[in-house]
Amino acid sequence: MRTSQVSRNTLETQVSLSLNLDGTGRAKLASGVPFLDHMLDQIARHGMIDLEVDAKGDLHVDAHHTVEDIGITLGQAFAQAVGEKKGIRRYGHAYVPLDEALSRVVVDLSGRPGLVFEVPFTRGRVGEFDVDLVQEFFQGFVNHAGVTLHVDGLRGDNAHHQAETVFKAFGRALRMALEKDERLGDATPSTKGSL
Repeated sequence: MRTSQVSRNTLETQVSLSLNLDGTGRAKLASGVPFLDHMLDQIARHGMIDLEVDAKGDLHVDAHHTVEDIGITLGQAFAQAVGEKKGIRRYGHAYVPLDEALSRVVVDLSGRPGLVFEVPFTRGRVGEFDVDLVQEFFQGFVNHAGVTLHVDGLRGDNAHHQAETVFKAFGRALRMALEKDERLGDATPSTKGSL
């Protein structure tokens, strides 16, 4: 089983996270940011990843530090759990619609952090949640997971739907990239021989 547990403690946040990349989509989430919990649940369910998050942050300031640090911690846990990446597909992609919204996410478990994020949110907030924090979450993740991630919001009028399609597509793209490729055996999916 590809699993990990990571804790990150700063003056701004305390985050504990456990991850099972070969899970059933079970999530136990307590970030203190309800909309983020809803989005993390999409990653777990659509990625077939078991995810537990317990976070305390300086929410009296705003949600920025909490959201970013959960992204960082998830990236650290992902890097530990995925290991040497032998025999996996490496690349994954997904298109996900939700009513009028449609997003595409493409991932490469390359070992190199990179984010291209093009989501033209139609408003700045979903309830109390600042949609700018979606990009902050993914930036924290890619920097610490060592993955290249392209996120494109192709259409949408409802910012909640736009965000939800992004997180669902991210979970599904990860699921594809993490799958074992029987034809590879124990080989690493790279001409360099390592990722």
